[in-house]
Amino acid sequence: MDFSFDDAQEEVRALAGRILGDEVTVDLLREVEASQDRFSPSVWARLAQAGLLGIALPEDAGGGGLGIIEQCLVLEQVGRTLAPVPVLASIVMGAATIAAAGSPEQRRRWVAPAADGSVILTAALAEPASFDPLSPTTVAEPDGPGGGWRLTGVKTAVPAGPLADAVLVPATVDGQVGVFVVPRDAPGATLTRQRTTNGETAGYLELDRCHVGPDGLLGSLDDGAAILRALVERTAVGVCAMQLGVCEAALAMTADYTKSRVQFGRPIATFQAVGHRCADCYIDVEAVRLTLWQAAWAVSEGLPASTEVEVARFWAADAGHRVAHAAVHLHGGMGVATEYPLHRYFVWAKQLELMLGGATAQLLRIGAALAAEPV
Repeated sequence: MDFSFDDAQEEVRALAGRILGDEVTVDLLREVEASQDRFSPSVWARLAQAGLLGIALPEDAGGGGLGIIEQCLVLEQVGRTLAPVPVLASIVMGAATIAAAGSPEQRRRWVAPAADGSVILTAALAEPASFDPLSPTTVAEPDGPGGGWRLTGVKTAVPAGPLADAVLVPATVDGQVGVFVVPRDAPGATLTRQRTTNGETAGYLELDRCHVGPDGLLGSLDDGAAILRALVERTAVGVCAMQLGVCEAALAMTADYTKSRVQFGRPIATFQAVGHRCADCYIDVEAVRLTLWQAAWAVSEGLPASTEVEVARFWAADAGHRVAHAAVHLHGGMGVATEYPLHRYFVWAKQLELMLGGATAQLLRIGAALAAEPV
């Protein structure tokens, strides 16, 4: 079998790498880190102009018509450069979900503007009262004879929440699940800023009988569980792609450092223990890579992919943790110096690990899936 990318996919990766490599400098990151939103409009505009924001969105919705593999190639470069842009939140979580399940009017209103960067979307999957994004405790109820819905509940750690023009909100409706598009200015919605592990800005969303119109529901309630499951899987694959980029860059930085750092008259890369630690990191990065592309391929082909996604999540969380810690350890004091760029990769790897839910949770789900298989 040929596991390589085709020419078009390699061009997508190269273009994203070139743009982000040119735009996302250390000076830019320092400037963005001093701002409230941790967002670079100039980088966002460059990605939009190059067609990379909407690369995986349908052509009839203003996108490039490619798929999740191409989207992950862009996200890998976002992770490599730590680009301060909400590609995961706005495109993977928001626009792709509306493109797949929304009405023509919803697609026109939200997807095309997201593809050109004029609108930012996100999705609220985490709740203080529930660890399972597929079983939201937020509730929705019909809003009388005039139509529409009233949503009540709390969502936390909403990616890019303060930047978003609209949030996708999963909610329970009489035992079923619906996914609702909640505009930022919807009556009854209050969003406050949160600061995450890596310093990024997230949102704490409180819904107090928040009103959305009849067109606020994506698809139907009968389709809601499937829409939410696809959103959760797509988000997980996107996070794994970013973690791959973060780990690749951290390992490359560590390899360069250990070759140039001299101790006892020789580069520390020549010490056996250091070489073994770097080799273990290389194996971990390759495991993240393999399981990510296996999951992304299964999703792109429309195959049942829940176990493949869980395996990718496990490796991205577990191996990402090991690579980040090894990189810091092998850098010694430089690994924790905020003047040196490695610290950003450490906190990003930890943030993405937390978004994935940690390795133990993935192993429990993988074990349950294996136990359910007939022998």
